[in-house]
Amino acid sequence: MRLDGRAALITGGTQGVGAAIALALAEAGADLVLHGLRDDANCRDTVARCRAAGAHVDCLFADLSQADDSAAQLVEQAGQLRENLSLLVNNAGTYCDLPFLEMDQATFEKTWRLNVQAGYFITQAVARHWIQSQIRGRVVFTGSINGNLAEADHTAYDTSKGAVHALVRSLCVALAPHGIRVNGMAPGLVLTPLTSPALKDTPGALAWMQLHTPNGEVPGPECCGQTALFLLSDEAEHIHGQTLLVDGGMSAWQQPDLPKQLAQHLAE
Repeated sequence: MRLDGRAALITGGTQGVGAAIALALAEAGADLVLHGLRDDANCRDTVARCRAAGAHVDCLFADLSQADDSAAQLVEQAGQLRENLSLLVNNAGTYCDLPFLEMDQATFEKTWRLNVQAGYFITQAVARHWIQSQIRGRVVFTGSINGNLAEADHTAYDTSKGAVHALVRSLCVALAPHGIRVNGMAPGLVLTPLTSPALKDTPGALAWMQLHTPNGEVPGPECCGQTALFLLSDEAEHIHGQTLLVDGGMSAWQQPDLPKQLAQHLAE
């Protein structure tokens, strides 16, 4: 799965899942424009690893959760850096939920702007350029298993990720006639700088999640990197409007036999 001669804009591309996607694309021959919130140690480490893999890498910084034109500006700047931009990964996202009865409009709107609205308008700006230039571009959105399965005190996040999955289908219908492919992936729990502290602070949480997953694994973000690479590659040429669940089978397991599994785990 090679991406030689192509360049990708990856939002939220400086850490976690975004960084794993960046490295997978760099190793496949793509050049990169990485968007992040700030220039920090995670960003510099990701850039160094991608450059070591042979990619040309530039970084852009913007807060896409703001109600402004930062999305359009990001696309304009990325196009100036990479004229061969033909890949887009809408990965930037946040979780800042409150319990439903305590949720306020500002928190809900921040989640919506970053998780849904930013990707919508970034894709619009990129697609306009691609159509005008007759570029058969490829887009991947990062959704979540929470777009299919609800979680307590995640109402804003769950709603936003469900919208992302719908957006993948809707933009497929809008853009496939122009030769632009739009797909998504929906990770289950993966170990990232955002999720790892919470697992460490909750005794037994990681073991419980492993038992709740048919393959028994809670992987690092590299599983998402390879999935994104596949969806952006020529090998996925006839895949349009799909969101692939990358969850170790968690979403397929209606009623895990936790007491039995837990007893076996403790016995070991």
